[in-house]
Amino acid sequence: MSPKPTTSQSSSVRIAVDIGGTFTDFQILNEATGANHAHKTPTTPGDPSEGLLTGLQEAAELFGFRFDQISILIHGTTIATNAVLERKLPTGALITTAGFEDVLEIGRHLRTHVYANKAEERTLLIPRSRRFGLKERTKADGSIECALNDDDIKALAQQLTGCGAETVAVSLLHSYANSEHERRVAQIIEQCLPQIRISISSDISPEFREFERTSTTVLNALLMPVVGDYLKRLGARLTDHGLTAPVYLVQSNGGVATPQMAARHPARLLLSGPSGGAKAAETIAHRLGRLNLVAVDMGGTSYDVSLVEDGRVHQVNQGEVGGCPVRLPMVEMRTIGAGGGSIAGTDTAGGLYVGPESAGAAPGPACYDRGGKRPTVTDANVTLGRIDPLHFLGGAMRLNTTAAQQAVITDVAVPLKLDLEETAEGITQIAVAHMASAIRLSLFEKGLDPEDFALVSFGGAGGLHACDTAAELDIKQVIFPSDPGTLSAWGMLYADIVHDLTSAQLINADAGAKGELAKTVAILSAEGLKRLSADGIAEKDQKLTYTLDLRYKGQAYEIATPFTNTDDLESAVATFHELHQAKFAHSDASATPEIINLRMSAIGTLAKPKTNDIASGDGKPRGNRRIYSQSRWHNVPIIERASLETETLLYGPLIIEEAHSTILVPHDWSLTPEATGELIAKVCIGDDT
Repeated sequence: MSPKPTTSQSSSVRIAVDIGGTFTDFQILNEATGANHAHKTPTTPGDPSEGLLTGLQEAAELFGFRFDQISILIHGTTIATNAVLERKLPTGALITTAGFEDVLEIGRHLRTHVYANKAEERTLLIPRSRRFGLKERTKADGSIECALNDDDIKALAQQLTGCGAETVAVSLLHSYANSEHERRVAQIIEQCLPQIRISISSDISPEFREFERTSTTVLNALLMPVVGDYLKRLGARLTDHGLTAPVYLVQSNGGVATPQMAARHPARLLLSGPSGGAKAAETIAHRLGRLNLVAVDMGGTSYDVSLVEDGRVHQVNQGEVGGCPVRLPMVEMRTIGAGGGSIAGTDTAGGLYVGPESAGAAPGPACYDRGGKRPTVTDANVTLGRIDPLHFLGGAMRLNTTAAQQAVITDVAVPLKLDLEETAEGITQIAVAHMASAIRLSLFEKGLDPEDFALVSFGGAGGLHACDTAAELDIKQVIFPSDPGTLSAWGMLYADIVHDLTSAQLINADAGAKGELAKTVAILSAEGLKRLSADGIAEKDQKLTYTLDLRYKGQAYEIATPFTNTDDLESAVATFHELHQAKFAHSDASATPEIINLRMSAIGTLAKPKTNDIASGDGKPRGNRRIYSQSRWHNVPIIERASLETETLLYGPLIIEEAHSTILVPHDWSLTPEATGELIAKVCIGDDT
């Protein structure tokens, strides 16, 4: 056994933690040496801060550091996402302009099933009985048509008390153009009801489109008690154990924010954990010089797909969580229910299904021996010999092979009248088909060819299925990063503080817009620099970037276009035409587009980890194990990842094992360990280079 790593008395460590649905992942960076260490511990769904603290204590013991040596803690979490998906939300109310109380139900009149005789049910987080209209009106140009009456607001505060509202969303008509009325409503309600949380749309999403703006504000309001209370508990736990280092929360845009900002804008955390994986893929793209990557994160519960194109992660300004639009900047992500804990079974037609339901952390897959009885993808892999039950999580957790086999037999093999191995392999094949379909859709909807991309596979369960998934898509290369089981946490170590600010414009992108844009740039810049200074970011580490949301007149969608300065608006317009041509295969260079929004990102650059080459091993297998693949059993070599010899060529089938992940290299694939730590797998049919 190698000696336990220790941190010197003067060294400091930076820690990133990613709380997932099944496991909580840690990356511990020794800032003096650049050495990274990975750790996992089971998530505690009742209170995720318990699992976080337990994992920190375990990591401190394993890697030899004290809590007072932690210089920074970067925290990604699914607490906001899970609260929305599971509808574990407080009692909320909505205040809007009289006559617009039903905007959440009206929505956009979009129908998934065009020919159905009944529209899909709308997701309503606030019922009609707790949606209140105020007599007031701000016009689209920001002028006041109907003034507010303070007595009406005070009377409304009494109604909020009567309906038991714990949090309030305020979304008034055209408040993106003038926020005066919203701020007055919030001020008076706060005076009358100081205990209630309030979110106003001009603060969280100051953009036109009433439905999306109101939906985002409602989500933010409902998450304020959930995230705020969690951050209070977390802060108290950490302080009690002597951790006084700065804590940052990972946002959906891949940047981080202080707990104070996260408590105020919790809707910005809805893709907190997955965005860390996308940031990691972007970092790997530049390190390896492979700028087009499909990043896939297969954890215990979900399968997340994001794209890196030309070295940059795809970002969007609107997404959807639990059927609710969210109008905020975020990493573009497609998520399906296909994790290691995805449950397999048979449907009423006698077919085999896998997911989207997951066994989660409790009770977990049957092989965990924690009360789970239903078969999962992990149980199938244990049955097929692909996971060593004695070395799961580096031996920290023993798996019950018999329980896994029994679950597969009882729930699937017997109903389908198949043998055990055939059934287990069928479960993995269906999971692979689901994953390939998600990737295919992510690429094809942008007109991208899978053959132009390499697959970056991470997450605890990803390595067992990555090559098979790539083969389904004709992707010829798979990259397995170091510590793939905790890569999202590793990516968080490279994050910067980011404040996204938006100002609605609604003007033509011509010379006449330059004066108005210059004023708005000055206002947003002052606010962005003010926030970065409040975060303690030195002036030399402050950076401002801008984009314009542009569209042709009459369009209902915009394209985010890079924008450098108001004196060069013409360059931004020319870029818009090029982007429109690339995305939609047509453009009109003679047309003057409309400016919908000016967006600014205020970025506070944090110090980045050092990178060290990985020591080369002797490449000798630890032994052999029988695994089931391609409808038969094979005796394959088992190699510890730490013992791999760099720059050597290995051929499948073989298994690569490490503490938090297992990699299956199938027939007709080769594998080369890089000095930087990544493993590069390639299809080698007819080509063994």
